[in-house]
Amino acid sequence: MIPSMSLESSLEGEAGSAEGAQRRDGSQRRDGPQHRDSAQRRDSAQRRDGGQHRDERMRLLDDPVVIRALAHPLRLELLSIAGQAGQITTADAARKLGISHGLTSHHLRQLAKYGFVRQVEGKDHRERPWRLTTTSATWRGADGTPEGAAAANVLEQLLAERALAKFLGWQQRRLDWPEAWRNHTGIGQYTIYLTQPELVELVAAVESLIQRYVDERPLDDLAARPADSVPVDITQFVVPLSGPPGDG
Repeated sequence: MIPSMSLESSLEGEAGSAEGAQRRDGSQRRDGPQHRDSAQRRDSAQRRDGGQHRDERMRLLDDPVVIRALAHPLRLELLSIAGQAGQITTADAARKLGISHGLTSHHLRQLAKYGFVRQVEGKDHRERPWRLTTTSATWRGADGTPEGAAAANVLEQLLAERALAKFLGWQQRRLDWPEAWRNHTGIGQYTIYLTQPELVELVAAVESLIQRYVDERPLDDLAARPADSVPVDITQFVVPLSGPPGDG
């Protein structure tokens, strides 16, 4: 599994907590009509913005400083709500998170400094809103250096904490949801003996199923969302339980 995070899912009702995998492979790219329509909408929006920025779907994070800059609960939450809204002003983000305008501005500017968000023209030409420059990120290969591995560990621990917080929040809310939704949500766990090639095949199969929806419905493309759809978080933990094969 490529170490990655996707902003295609969002936080819901967890303001102030630490919450929030995508693989982009050209051979897996979907080119059906719905994907083309979504791509055309994004291209049109980028042209309306002057064509000066072509936002990415997936970004490779190969600088430990950038990875550490991302590894902050408020910054991850800001990225999530900005994507969910399509774009958001500093004032609106501050109100949504229940924090000060100054603190919100600081973290948005730090995200902009490291290339995760940018400001665009607002409708009323007063406060310029922020929008994502990327909806997914991978830090594959970051563990090739001690600095990169340490930065990746910090980010992954935060993502794991966010996933747990969202699951615990769901436990408190799920009785309010219809049975049809409850029957297909929650937690599942399997322990399977796999070879390395089998693990690669299994993870790729799961990710390819998810990738279809990630491609067709980027978080910041509001028009791509079907009626009655809701943000759903899917987090994968793939953890070998022993030493590498052959270790005595």
